[in-house]
Amino acid sequence: MNRKFFALLLTGFLIVTTFSYWSSVQAETQVKPQQTITPKFISSQKLKLEGDGKPFIPPGLERGAKPDESDSRGIPGIIDNRTPMLSDKYPWSAIGRIKGTTGDGSGYYCTGTLIAANLVLTNAHCVIDHETGKLSTKIEFLPNVIDGHYQDIAETKEVYYGTDFKESKDLSPNDWAILKINQPLGRKYGYLGWKSIASATLVRNEKAFYFVGYSGDFPNDNYQKYFSAGAGWTASYEAGCSIVGEEDGFFLHDCATAAGSSGSPIVGVIGGDPYIVALNNGEAKNLKTGQDIINYAVKISTIEEASRGN
Repeated sequence: MNRKFFALLLTGFLIVTTFSYWSSVQAETQVKPQQTITPKFISSQKLKLEGDGKPFIPPGLERGAKPDESDSRGIPGIIDNRTPMLSDKYPWSAIGRIKGTTGDGSGYYCTGTLIAANLVLTNAHCVIDHETGKLSTKIEFLPNVIDGHYQDIAETKEVYYGTDFKESKDLSPNDWAILKINQPLGRKYGYLGWKSIASATLVRNEKAFYFVGYSGDFPNDNYQKYFSAGAGWTASYEAGCSIVGEEDGFFLHDCATAAGSSGSPIVGVIGGDPYIVALNNGEAKNLKTGQDIINYAVKISTIEEASRGN
């Protein structure tokens, strides 16, 4: 594949992915933070990943095999290749919505995943404008948002980033960020593990992964009558995704992505437990047809190497 060709296609697209603007709908169940924190941005060179990369399920929190098993809306089977994430059980509880504010006061959202008691994994372009290099002035994490409803909201104190886009505005294999939040929400909602796996092994395990993200095109028209909060306020779940290759430091994948799903985890079940095996960070589109050509993901090994100072 021609990397320069894809870079041209991605230039306009990432603006949409990064800044999926807030809906005017307000969630009925909200917990507002008592303070306003301006996050401190810290180079990945100072990151030391906490924990051993293993998942954690809090005592008393149920485990749910299906993301829609808490459905009380009467949705008739699967009417789309993506399923609404309606379960508040683990591991779905650990995936949430990142709500950011830019320097000019504009709002946007992405997806993030708890990977420790107070750490959330997402993309760098979800906290740093890749075009201007400007930093977000406020970043919040809302775990397990379902149809605009959520129980907790945490503010970000520190941001460890893989790139600040100063060297290049193009999509980067270092497009990751870890947010340190002001509440240990992982103790309540649990957190996913992470695991670095060779691309040959991932590619060989075809249709073995799942993908969860707060996409701006979901719930789509087929589902809208079952939801009140609108698109981007309920995560979509897709089973049977594949890592299809590796190129220029990226993994390539075929999971369904759209604006808002930046920072979404690509998850594999290993030994019965969920592990993030890659981090979605962008897609290449045919600008004439609007169709996806390929999707890109950050490798977990890239994040681990940065945390070791390599």
